[in-house]
Amino acid sequence: MKFTWGTGIALFYVLFVAALVFALVQSRKVDHSLVMEDYYQADIEYQSHYDKLANAKALPINLVISQELEKQVLNFQFPSDLGAIEGNILFYRPSDKDLDFQVAIRTDQANRLEVPTNGLTPGLWKVKVDWKAQGRSFYTEEVITL
Repeated sequence: MKFTWGTGIALFYVLFVAALVFALVQSRKVDHSLVMEDYYQADIEYQSHYDKLANAKALPINLVISQELEKQVLNFQFPSDLGAIEGNILFYRPSDKDLDFQVAIRTDQANRLEVPTNGLTPGLWKVKVDWKAQGRSFYTEEVITL
């Protein structure tokens, strides 16, 4: 069989359509859900979030998040000079929103909080700490790997 221009053009179109069908099938396998359900509201509240970040950076002693592998806990050491702390800690899993959960901040006398990690799925987590002390709001975010 001789390879002519007509055969080449037909082969090109067949391969092009096959590539489009392959791309369509592959794109249907990807989860296109939004990272945040209410991203419009989150965009409106961005200035407040930025102010919380600036307040946290202005602290002389920052929030310290450390991991104790043998005890399977995360330690949160809040600045002790701020007094009573209130707020929430969001454990955000970028790969699966169903694993996200929140913990209310309840510190001891030394402004420390321990959160057990033995029930958490191993992998990458973003720890988002939104807290208040002395009438000011603060926000700290850290990436951890369990």
